[in-house]
Amino acid sequence: MSYLLFSLIAYVLGSIPFALIVGKIGYKTDIREHGSGNLGGTNTFRVLGVKAGLIVTIADILKGTLATSLPFLVGVTEVNPLIIGVFAVIGHMYPIFAKFKGGKAVATSGGVILGVSPILFLIMIISFFIMLFLTKYVSLSSMVTGIVAIIVSIIQQDIGLIIVTSVLTVFVFYRHRANIKRIIDKTEPKIKWM
Repeated sequence: MSYLLFSLIAYVLGSIPFALIVGKIGYKTDIREHGSGNLGGTNTFRVLGVKAGLIVTIADILKGTLATSLPFLVGVTEVNPLIIGVFAVIGHMYPIFAKFKGGKAVATSGGVILGVSPILFLIMIISFFIMLFLTKYVSLSSMVTGIVAIIVSIIQQDIGLIIVTSVLTVFVFYRHRANIKRIIDKTEPKIKWM
């Protein structure tokens, strides 16, 4: 019963479409009608600017962290927080509050990892920005960061982290399948600020 309840709450938390909320309230803009149409931080940066992009990215990270921390916050020890976090990511990708069309799982996945392993999260952030500096592709940097997370989890010999980072990385790759094609075709947009 605990897993069901926590998973449901995590899914609802993950479903909060911060890109849509920030766009409509702060900018009178439905971000789904602009850029890639994606409800995530990258499209928010591209369409609404740095301030909005930062707000959305941080909020998307924190909803993953909050969902993962729920069992700790209420003193439940028999529930694996990583499993609960996965449902927040599912909510982010398929939000009930936005017709099940959400983001690409990157920030919220990072938030899940932050909730259980801040050191791994820091390694992921460093990896992301190194790849971004080298390639200028946000999508490719996100996918490589997922692979780095799996490798670090294997080195740490943490079975739970290995499984969950693998699942989350599969989510990230699946949600970026159109980006993968554009990278191969050399039509994927590159960032210009780094």
